[in-house]
Amino acid sequence: MVPFHNIKNHVKTITEHKLLVMKYCFQVGLYRQGLLHDLSKYGAEEFCSGVYYYQGNRSPHAAAREICGFSEAWLHHKGRNKHHFEYWIDYTARKEEGLVGHKMPLKYVVEMVMDRIAASKVYKGKEYTSGSPLEYYEREKPFILMDRQTKALLETLLRMLAEKGEKRTFAYIRKLLRKGSY
Repeated sequence: MVPFHNIKNHVKTITEHKLLVMKYCFQVGLYRQGLLHDLSKYGAEEFCSGVYYYQGNRSPHAAAREICGFSEAWLHHKGRNKHHFEYWIDYTARKEEGLVGHKMPLKYVVEMVMDRIAASKVYKGKEYTSGSPLEYYEREKPFILMDRQTKALLETLLRMLAEKGEKRTFAYIRKLLRKGSY
């Protein structure tokens, strides 16, 4: 039996995260992304797993992977949410190239940045700094399969955030979105 506080705390965590992403997406003009961000977390496929593996200081997917070897909820989540680079991994027309990361549309790269900021704030709490999303990225970078242009933009935005803060980074993002490409 899952403790009731896991349900309450998981709802609080995913809602706090979703509201932060929404706030940041709105600040750069991505209203649709802000409203729709991570709605799949509230569906049974992801919610039940999130409650069961809830820890409060990291994603429940990490605990599921440690125990089961993979996270079924994560596979569901990344397959429905285009702001995850994993959504964009597929074969090319030349199958001998194997799996590759495909270039993400700009609006989803921006949502990914907002997602990383919000997740870092939620999980790190008072220990959060504007460098936290970059630090997390640097730890996972050796294991990432991502298109080189997408990776370059993500790294640029995370470094800018670490060095210049949210206000300047969000202003730059608004300019990129007006331009419409990267």
